[in-house]
Amino acid sequence: MVQSPPTSERRVHILFRCLSLLPLSWLHLLGAVLGWLVWLCSPTYRRHMAENMRLALGEEEARRVRPVAIGEAGKAGLELARIWARPQAEAAARVVKVSGWDLVEAATRRGKGILYLTPHLGCFEITAQYLSTHAPITVLYRPPKRAWLQELIEAGRARAQLHLAAADLSGVRSLLKALRRGEAVGILPDHAPKAGEGRWLDFFGRPAYTMTLAARLVDSGATVIMVWAERLPAGAGYHFRLQEPTQPIGGTIEERAQQINREMEHLIRQCPGQYLWGYNRYKGRRRSGSSPLPAEG
Repeated sequence: MVQSPPTSERRVHILFRCLSLLPLSWLHLLGAVLGWLVWLCSPTYRRHMAENMRLALGEEEARRVRPVAIGEAGKAGLELARIWARPQAEAAARVVKVSGWDLVEAATRRGKGILYLTPHLGCFEITAQYLSTHAPITVLYRPPKRAWLQELIEAGRARAQLHLAAADLSGVRSLLKALRRGEAVGILPDHAPKAGEGRWLDFFGRPAYTMTLAARLVDSGATVIMVWAERLPAGAGYHFRLQEPTQPIGGTIEERAQQINREMEHLIRQCPGQYLWGYNRYKGRRRSGSSPLPAEG
């Protein structure tokens, strides 16, 4: 009996596995080419990137950084194969330098849990992977609409001490329980939330619909640590960077969320070429509000 050809989803999985066999330097080279192809073929993507960079960095700096950002965005896509489809030990070994680990050690001694905040900067996919090799961490994520893509993401992200929490009420409960156990949680606070789950707050001088969940979790007493992984040249690996907030995060929910936006800006300015400027952070206005956290207990 002749077998039917594999589905497109199956082909994607096969391609992903094949790409995972390539050295990181090759993936970054191919990714840079892919980044330029996407930029050339998508007017909408070009418009979002140009506008976001100009508003955040100014015309001259945006023009200087744009060629780097185009290539780095493509690298961010293809490097996933080495992170998701290879053993975790191999992925973690690509972190060749760590700065600020003393912050993690001090927070661990406090025993109140750690709230890691990571923007879409550098290799944000490797942050939780690396942290989970030292201690359990629960990471918030939004399941994709396509089942096959969700399967790929869950298989790549879910590791021995890396737990996924869907961006819904049950997921928020999982984050709170992890913090009560003195464990770590991870959030990308520059991710655009669903309608009714955020506030319109300033981000690089322009109103952006901003999640409030990270600001609410500060109430848990967890130590807040900013973290990002800088992509090193020529596929040399990643520099894992952990930093304290520039000032204690406090005040109302809105004030805390606004300060977190400022902290994200501070990180992004350290390496603007590795931020995903094409991400539509400034979506059209929707009915704002904030998603209630589950009751304690």
